[in-house]
Amino acid sequence: MDSMKQLGDLKKMRDQAVEIQKKLADIRITVEHKGVTVVMTADQKVVSISGDNDLEKVKEAINESLKQAQKVAAEEMRGMMGGLGLPGM
Repeated sequence: MDSMKQLGDLKKMRDQAVEIQKKLADIRITVEHKGVTVVMTADQKVVSISGDNDLEKVKEAINESLKQAQKVAAEEMRGMMGGLGLPGM
């Protein structure tokens, strides 16, 4: 019986992970950095880049957008893990 419960728990975790992936794809993050605006999804897909064409500024803006997307994803994952009642999470 214990292995059946574990399988059920794994399925629940997988379902929640899929749900979070879909949610992250719908969240838009907009970062304006040194004259460059980057719009990115929380699952780290670039939607658009506009503004200054200086490649160094564009790179910095993308990196800042990635940091923000990672923070949002971490918060979403923390919420999922807390809901599972797993020790140490």
